Amino acid sequence: MEHHAGSGKKISLGILRETKDPPDKRVPLTPSQCRELKERYPALEILVQPSGNRCFSDEEYLKAGMRIKEELDDCQVLMGVKEVEPGTLMDEKTYYFFSHTAKMQPYNRGLLQSVIQHGITLVDYEYLTRENRERVVAFGRWAGIVGAYNGLRAYGLRSGNYALKPASGCRDLQELLRETGKVVLNGCRILVTGGGRVAGGALEILQAVRVQEVTPESYLTGKNQGAIFTRLDPWHYTRRSGGMPFEFEHFVAHPDEYENNILPYALCTDMLVACHFWDPRSPVMLNRQFLADASNPIRVIADISCDINGPIASTIRASTIADPFYGYEADSGSETGPFESGSITVMAVDNLPGELPRDASADFGSALVQHVIPEMLGMRQSGMIERATIAANGTLTQAFGYLKNYLRGKE
Repeated sequence: MEHHAGSGKKISLGILRETKDPPDKRVPLTPSQCRELKERYPALEILVQPSGNRCFSDEEYLKAGMRIKEELDDCQVLMGVKEVEPGTLMDEKTYYFFSHTAKMQPYNRGLLQSVIQHGITLVDYEYLTRENRERVVAFGRWAGIVGAYNGLRAYGLRSGNYALKPASGCRDLQELLRETGKVVLNGCRILVTGGGRVAGGALEILQAVRVQEVTPESYLTGKNQGAIFTRLDPWHYTRRSGGMPFEFEHFVAHPDEYENNILPYALCTDMLVACHFWDPRSPVMLNRQFLADASNPIRVIADISCDINGPIASTIRASTIADPFYGYEADSGSETGPFESGSITVMAVDNLPGELPRDASADFGSALVQHVIPEMLGMRQSGMIERATIAANGTLTQAFGYLKNYLRGKE
């Protein structure tokens, strides 16, 4: 699987056209990054499958010196972003994309079965990690930026105080940040759950609109003036059962031994921006009973985590970039119009980085250029690619052997 650019062997990398519907505009490598790679690694050839839907046009790739080619049969390595349509998979190639199969997602079982049948080596971006398990390439920051912006947009539409352009209508992050100058929050209280890249992106937007950040303890006092936000870690929004002290490693291993502790914070909140990672064994956070209770002040939920029928009862389906908001009527548990009085406005877009595709792609591709391509070409060997390989030549790797029953439909 390792290719050695220095050996004189010609390496051919194909950039795939995205096939998932609705189509995603992101790319794994931008035109300028492709040019940079060609200059750095002369033995590397890059071919680009034509697409009328990418955030970077075929013309931009041509100007950067890339070849546009429909058939990519000659490429050893093929790179996309989202899941590849099983019917387009080519035998015995190495593919890089987000496969969404390693957590045994039922809707992608057929995709993994096709990977095995075609003798494919599948490298999943999500599992490209350093030895300390820190992810190397991710779109999380962009999910946080766009998700928090969408939450502010929903709040403006609901309150009638201001109207923001959709994030997908902004050319780039700079234009989106200019839009945030219209935000008027008055005394809005915003709760952010979780840490990491996603929450970091959300905080960038809240800081851009100059919302005052307060500690979780101060948030609960209700004595703050003007718009405020706080961010909760798992040791704030859960507590260990039986009064035992919270231990993060224990929480990760045994989330079922923890109970919900978010309600005191929720009772102080107008808008929730959910950026947490949720394990199905973790406690539910906001159930339908709480959301229906007259004491619940929350009117906008930007669920960036988007766990359907998971920790937040109002996330009953994913929404789309074209139609990002829907309403949730907690008494009946049913969907309503997005801004009806008595309902909660929900934003649950599940491909948020696709709204700022040029910026998100440049960030993602930069990490590929710096960390992954040198490993692919054999210039460095840290085991990173092996750790992210779900299948090698049509056989599940040892680390992903647990998917055997899933593949057979017996998980």
